[in-house]
Amino acid sequence: MRVHRPQAQQPTPPFNAPAARRLRAALGMGPEHVAYGLRASYGLPYVTPDLVTAWERGVTAPSSPELTALAGVLWCSPGELIGAPRTLREHRVARDLAQEDVARAVGLELLAYQRMEEAGTWRGNERQSTALADVLELSLPDFITVTGRDARLGDLLRSAVTTRWQAYVRPVSKVVPLDRNLLETALEEMHTDYQGQMVATLNWGGGSAATGSGESGREYLDRVVDHFWSTVHRSTY
Repeated sequence: MRVHRPQAQQPTPPFNAPAARRLRAALGMGPEHVAYGLRASYGLPYVTPDLVTAWERGVTAPSSPELTALAGVLWCSPGELIGAPRTLREHRVARDLAQEDVARAVGLELLAYQRMEEAGTWRGNERQSTALADVLELSLPDFITVTGRDARLGDLLRSAVTTRWQAYVRPVSKVVPLDRNLLETALEEMHTDYQGQMVATLNWGGGSAATGSGESGREYLDRVVDHFWSTVHRSTY
């Protein structure tokens, strides 16, 4: 499917494609109705049903002006169409900051910051990383994701829950700056949860229950970083 549109003049915000599709369906509209509304009421003559479908499938995302117009057609606020930011660029756009603003706040040359944002790889030092978290108002999970530590954290957590969790307290603490007692509590709880699923698999033998439990164990490992943050949150509050 080919979609023709002008090159975006403003940054593309993080877009919640499922929400756009759900809101359209709730109004009883098809992609062709949305496209017509954007053309007729918001002066976007290039919008076709194919482009609307591409937005809803996550193939591409609307620019800021397109998202505002889409919200008007769908009778919702732009905020209802904005997804959770994931990348450095998306967090900056969500805060309505220019690249120059962030570069200045963290103490980087503009070109250096632009290269990091384009590559999706943060290479700032500790002081610059702290400043980045402040200017973008990043939570700790967001900070870990934006600075590219998710993969390393996931590897350590999978090892911790499948072997001896005590051996991974220190390595995990180097990736995630958390209180040691809180970290120990979280790793121990995750280890218990995962091992409990594996014990159930062995006790059930080779039946369908064991198969389901095995799949549950694999899913746990696939989402181990999410489980970690959920466990930390429960242990904190």
